[in-house]
Amino acid sequence: MGQTMVKTANVYDITMRYAVFGHGSRQMVILPGLSLKEVTDAAVAVAAAYDCFTDDFTVYLFDRRLNLPMNYTARQMASDTAEVMRALGIREACVFGASQGGIIAQFLAVDAPELVSALSLASTFCEENDLIREVLARWIQFAEEGDGAALIRDVVEHIYSADTRNLYGEAVIQSYGTLTRQELERFRLCAEACAGQETKALLSHISCPVQVFGAEGDRMIPAESTRALSEKLHASCVMYDENYGHAVYDEAPDFKEQLLTFFRSSVIQK
Repeated sequence: MGQTMVKTANVYDITMRYAVFGHGSRQMVILPGLSLKEVTDAAVAVAAAYDCFTDDFTVYLFDRRLNLPMNYTARQMASDTAEVMRALGIREACVFGASQGGIIAQFLAVDAPELVSALSLASTFCEENDLIREVLARWIQFAEEGDGAALIRDVVEHIYSADTRNLYGEAVIQSYGTLTRQELERFRLCAEACAGQETKALLSHISCPVQVFGAEGDRMIPAESTRALSEKLHASCVMYDENYGHAVYDEAPDFKEQLLTFFRSSVIQK
């Protein structure tokens, strides 16, 4: 595996950290989900997990902007990402969005289609549901109350499958350490960015090849929501069984290979 570089982009009023790894001729963008800490802090681990992409792609992992405004939305996150992509010379990228990153990726494909040549979405939705509202409301409350320990445990409880929690749950919880007041406030703002951010009325504007992943055991995004998203996008759908959770993109052993196969084939589909 080659070098992983973490950099900071300053574009207009946007300050955003991102990581770069791989040496392939094509460009790939990873838009991660809602995170307790900045994803670029774990850039080396992410690069290791996506090592099979590095011959085909130069991979960009984008965090949310550092200077988060109040009342931020997922669509504004997509706009910020588009501005940074343009500034970095990224065009016609294969874009993978997971969870909240999947919502951002949908808005990106709608509002800046020239930047997206293929789109893969995992554990995400186009229409809010009671389950995701309930979970996010609880997480926001924990963040507002400064209860980082409860927030971490609840996130791990809902993100990972029972098997993963039994094997690694306590280690994952310990790895987060203590969340600072600044990290809790950042998490709150990012969590609130999901509110009302539906894409269902816009999906007909997405014309690139699309793939959708989900899991029957997802405790945040019901399987029927994944299927509805796939149908509205006329996309291929990969559904894992109840043994996998919301973080199926980390849990399923063949996930990366499925994603790589789709992105490779998108050249032919175009």
